[in-house]
Amino acid sequence: MPQSQWIVVLVAAAVAAAVLLRLYMVLGRRSGAQPQGAAPAWLRGKAPPPPQSMAPAPGAPGLFDIQLADKRFDAAKFLDGARTAYRLIVAGFEKGDRDVLKPLLSSEVYDGFLAAIEARQGAANPYQLTDIREAHILSGAVRDGMMEICVSFTAAYEAAGSIGAPQEVTDIWTFARPALSADPNWTLVATSGETR
Repeated sequence: MPQSQWIVVLVAAAVAAAVLLRLYMVLGRRSGAQPQGAAPAWLRGKAPPPPQSMAPAPGAPGLFDIQLADKRFDAAKFLDGARTAYRLIVAGFEKGDRDVLKPLLSSEVYDGFLAAIEARQGAANPYQLTDIREAHILSGAVRDGMMEICVSFTAAYEAAGSIGAPQEVTDIWTFARPALSADPNWTLVATSGETR
């Protein structure tokens, strides 16, 4: 076979592989309900359903772009880190611990959390996180060298002295990190949510 035909075959195979990978990323399986809308909703909700999966959604829009921007990106590891960050941030907010919150939040989000802490006037937050029932990636994007990933967390909160079922809240948080940064840590840059 002439050399030019081998080149055509190799290029066609590479294009086919790229298309198949893209289709897998777009049409991958999703688990759990997909939230609609995003109204602020800290610590409100209904009785929780049975525990659900915490697996990443491989077909989340834009996730392929994140993987192209950062070859080391691993969705499952990112989601584990996001769950840890959620627990740390919520605990920091509950305790009013500015030292915990500051390195994990963008300056705008930090200012919002600080205002909420100061509005409590030194009182402890009446709600405590008891469980993260579900966490999954909703979408990803790369803009101007920044990678952003939107994650939905469904968590159970309990009021101090409560004897009823924990209240369930869905928080939608956006984490960001420069694509070319050697620092693997992501920063919380936006929060919103809805009650199920």
